[in-house]
Order: sequence, then C-alpha cells, then structure tokens
Amino acid sequence: MSEVEMSVEKHVFEADVARLLHLMVHSVYSDKNIFLRELISNAADACEKLRYEAIVAPELLANDPAPRITLTLDEEKARLIVEDNGIGMSRDELVESLGTIARSGTRAFMERLEAAQGKEGAQLIGQFGVGFYSAFMVADNVDVVSRRAGSDKAWHWASDGKGSYTVSAVELAGAPARGTRITLHLMDDAKTYTSRWTVERIVKDQSGHVPVPISIVEKPGDEPAQVADGTALWTKQKSEISKEDYADFYRSVAGQYDEPAVTVHFRAEGRHEYTALAFVPGSKPFDLFDPDRKGRMKLYVKRVFITDEAELLPRYLRFVRGLIDTADLPLNVSREMIQESPLLASIRKGLTSRVLTSIEKLAESEPETFAKVWEDFGSVIKEGIYEDFERRGQLIALSRFRTTASDDKPRALGDYVKDMKDGQTAIYYLAGDNLAQLKASPQLEGFRARGIEVLLLTDPVDSFWVTSAPDFEGKPFKSITQGAADLAGIAKQEADGTTSAETNQTVAEFVTFAKAALGDAVSDVRTSERLTESAVCLVAPEHGPDRQLEKMLQGAGRIDSAAKPILEINPGHALITAIAACPAEDGAFREDAVKLLLDQARVLDGDKPEDPRAFAERLSRVFTRALKS
Repeated sequence: MSEVEMSVEKHVFEADVARLLHLMVHSVYSDKNIFLRELISNAADACEKLRYEAIVAPELLANDPAPRITLTLDEEKARLIVEDNGIGMSRDELVESLGTIARSGTRAFMERLEAAQGKEGAQLIGQFGVGFYSAFMVADNVDVVSRRAGSDKAWHWASDGKGSYTVSAVELAGAPARGTRITLHLMDDAKTYTSRWTVERIVKDQSGHVPVPISIVEKPGDEPAQVADGTALWTKQKSEISKEDYADFYRSVAGQYDEPAVTVHFRAEGRHEYTALAFVPGSKPFDLFDPDRKGRMKLYVKRVFITDEAELLPRYLRFVRGLIDTADLPLNVSREMIQESPLLASIRKGLTSRVLTSIEKLAESEPETFAKVWEDFGSVIKEGIYEDFERRGQLIALSRFRTTASDDKPRALGDYVKDMKDGQTAIYYLAGDNLAQLKASPQLEGFRARGIEVLLLTDPVDSFWVTSAPDFEGKPFKSITQGAADLAGIAKQEADGTTSAETNQTVAEFVTFAKAALGDAVSDVRTSERLTESAVCLVAPEHGPDRQLEKMLQGAGRIDSAAKPILEINPGHALITAIAACPAEDGAFREDAVKLLLDQARVLDGDKPEDPRAFAERLSRVFTRALKS
C-alpha cells in the first residue's frame, strides 16, 4: 500500500475467528460470490449508521452528504477494492469488528460446517452470511483503511487470514476522507472478480436493492458508473416489484442464500403509518435457537436505519427477517422510547397478525411449501401457544402434529377432532424425545387397539404448551402417561379373549402383593386398560406433570424429586398370569419378579433401573430358578 505507516501493532485472531478463517481457506464452497454481497452489505450498514449519527451531528457529513459504495477493479494488480463513505472505524473499532466474532449464529455455522461432510458441507456457505471474513475465500491478503467520520486519524488493518493481523496509523493523504476502503489481493483462481461483467452481474443479482447507490470503476482512474441506484425496495409499489427483486432483497437483508417461503409486504395507513417488508426464510437460520431468542427485524425511520433490537415481532417469530419503516417516530428515537412506544406496540401487533395470516394462507394454498416451513419453524412457532394467550387459538389451529395415524405426515388438530371416535372426550398425546421410541411406547397399546389417534410430541416446548392450552374446540388435552386411561367406554376394533373369574381373582391378589413388595417405590399398582401387548408400564398420578414434563423439570433443577409413578399391570399378559399363579410360599421369587417388572417398565419408559446391581442380582436369581425347573 502507498500509505506511510507508523507503529505497527500485531494481534492474534480470537479462537473463533481463527477457526472460521481456517475453514474458509481450506474448504471448497458452492458459491464464492457471496463474499461480495457480504462486503456490500457491511458498507451499506456503515452508510446507514452515518445517516443516523448525522441526525444529531450533521457536521459528520461535511461536504459529502450523499452515501455511496464504489467497487474499483484493478486487473493489472489483481485487486478488487470496495469503498464506502459511511461512518468508518477507529482503531479500537477495527480491532473489535475485525478481530472477534460476536454472533452466536457464526459459531453455530462453524460447528455445523466442521461436522458436515461432502456435498452438504460444500453448500453451507451459500446458506449463511459470514460477513467480512468471507473476503478470505477469494483473497490471500486483505487491507482495510478506515477513517471514522469526524476523526483526524486513519488506520490500516491487514491480514493474510492465517492467524494474525496488524493495525497501524496511516497518513490522511492516502486514506478516505471518511469511511472504509477494503482492498482484496485476489488469489490466482479468483482474478475473474476484476471483470466488469462478472462483478456487475453479482451486484445486480445479490445487492441490487441495498438502500445505497453502488458504482463500478472499471480500472483505477476511470469515472465511476452506477449499477444500482440505492432506491429502497420497500418504498415501491408491489406491482413494480418482481419475485426475483423480492428474493434478491431477502438475501441481502436476511444474510440467507435461499428463496423466501413467504413474503409479506404492506403499507399500514390510518392512525399509525408504516411500511413492512418481511420474509419467512426457505431454510433454518443458524441462530434460530440462540438462547437470547432475539429477532432480526430492522427498524427504519424515514429510510434511516435505527436498530435491529426493537423486538418488532414476538420471539416465537424470531425466524422472520425484514424491516419496518415508519415516519411517525423521531429520527433521534432513544432505546427507552423504543421500549415504551405505543406506536411500536401497534406495529408489533399489526405485523404479527399479517405474518401469521400469510402463513395460514400458505397452508391452504401451498400445503407442500407450508409443510417445509412447519418442518423448519414449527417447534419455534409452538412457543407462542405457551407465551401468547391472545393468539393461542390461532396458533394451535395453525400447528401440525405427527400422530399414530398420520404415517409421519403432520396433521392439523381440526382433522384430528373430525376423526375422533364415538365416546372419545379428549385429545390424547404422548410426549418424549424420540419419535421411534414414542411409537413403540407400551402406553399406546390400548389406544391403538381402539383406533384412537394419539399426538406424538417430540419438541421440548410441547410438554409446556399442552399444560397451558385448556382445550381445542372444546376437547381438552390429556397425556396418555398420566392418570387413568378412561378407555372403557370405547370399544376395541378387534375382540380379544376374556379372562376367567378365577384368573381375575388371582391377578387381583397379585396386585395386592405387588403393592406391598414395592412399598414406596411406586404410588400405586393397578390393572391397566391401556396395555394390550406389554406386561407393564408406568404412568404419572392424575394431578401434577406427566412423565415427560416431570423428567424435563427434574433435569433442569426445577423440582427436587419426581412423584412416585403408578405401575400398571396387563392382567391378560401371559407373564403376569404365570407370576400371579406362583404359590404364595414362593414369596422370594415373586418379590424378585415384581421388582423386575418395575425395572422393565422403567426401561420401556426410556429410563435405567434404579439400582443396576440389584437388578442384575434379581435377574440372575430368576434365570437360575428357570434353568433348574
């Protein structure tokens, strides 16, 4: 570079940055063009930040008020230069912005990329914006010269992407009057990015709708030629915007590289006026399960970017990307005003309703597209059933569930209710961690024998919303692992054999014996209506959490100990009748058998025997007796 540099500081990248750079340099990506979109997006953000700061300090604009982004192509030196006249960066901001990673989504991206193999790993870069560091996909050295607006100092950041970078002061003569200049020293296989046709095509495809004009200088010294006018897409009439325009803008604002599944674009007029442009992504963002659950909607006032932390949608819609632009807020709106503003509360309500209505329309008109949206975001949307009392009914109706009758194709509760059996008074569900394990659960047997459909709930939030949602169309939700099964009034689809009165009496005496043998290990032992094939199962008492919710609360330290379960015994099972028929004087064997039945029920419930050593000893004694007889 031509700048005269002084007092060069050398820094080592933080561990997360070093990992990311290593992945970029040593991996093969499906589309390296994404780096230009990321650099242009950063430049546009810098221009928007300057416009915002200039509201209270107009002198920052000096004699250069119009924002711009300039791409200079230097084929002779194999360089691509991206320059903006935005807010610029100080020395500390250079170190903070280019030496660390703040977004947890970036860490999630790296973890998934490291775990991915083959084609999937090659495609990931096209699904996640990786910001400034994407420059190292095409450049073996990157120089950044930046001067913050209003500052009399300029700084030079440089790195080869191999673990360290340098920062030094530079003379003002060689620095931008304001803003940032990024110079990419292109790799041999990336020199095509000095081609006017290539760069212009990428800009129009990926960044044509950023709210800052973009120009190309074909070679150093030439006059810039504008290739994007910086017109804000959301200010145009919907009839003037093509599907491709929406998709391009979505990729720019969302940091995604797919197609939006749903586009919501409207202008609200009346008491409060604002324009909204929001997108439901076509694939999962990497920060979907960020513990902070923050949304990514941007707030603009009169086309000036204000913040992306205004909570413009409820957290269960945090996957939605886009922006709100209003003229009814002051440009110098404070964080406190944002939090307390009745206007933003009205916007939040209106935008939430429009997004949910659009998703409902998608479910009706394009069920296959909706099925993909639900697969990606259903577990997040269901958080709203628990949190959003006002829209609970709407969200339950929108939700889809795997059931014992759906062949893995999720069903709406409206369809479930239509197909309920005569005499069925509740919507039955079974919650757990694993779909295959739920399908094999012994608690399902009595319901399956009667043709009763059961919801199979595998998302963690399911165990919570079913306790707060009182009913759907007048039908309460009931866990099949809690309380009595209440199946006597619904006939089985196939008649099964009946047991004799003598057998029933023998089993009843065995139940009494089992209660005494198990003591306080269980709260009760009883015969079961819900078992047809398995010998035993565990259920929770009628009141309190069901089995899955209890496990989750205990695992999270929310309750000290679980309630004593109920052991249900299948009176018609051959194993039960055989054990029950053992003579009373063989009490030691019967006690071993009863405790093994309890451990068997625990295993079927996905748990371990409470005392593995005692379990093994009992099993050995029972095997020894069986082999001797």
